[in-house]
Amino acid sequence: MPNDEFELWDLRVEVIGDPEGMVCNHVPGDYFELSGENLSFPTGNPFSIYSLAAILPLLPAKQRMTHANDWMTTDAEIACPDPNCGARFRITRIGKSTFRHSETTVVPLSKGGDD
Repeated sequence: MPNDEFELWDLRVEVIGDPEGMVCNHVPGDYFELSGENLSFPTGNPFSIYSLAAILPLLPAKQRMTHANDWMTTDAEIACPDPNCGARFRITRIGKSTFRHSETTVVPLSKGGDD
């Protein structure tokens, strides 16, 4: 069987910004982490579902290995979806996890590899 391993970045999404400019329920320093498909929230650390909904579409792309010149590599801050709130969310790549294709899907790898 060919090597079917691949790596994804583990991510941390942290609330940043001046609390004086935040009108939502954000607290600077609150965060969650993502490894593979699993989100982890520290005990007692709330996170707005509206902010989470704005951030989620970007996370799979931030997990992938990207070219140094790709904006997905360099841009790391997301604004709160409430236009009246000054909170921002910083996405940081904090490590890498290795996964196996055979453990993440039932679809077999093609013989060509990059189809």
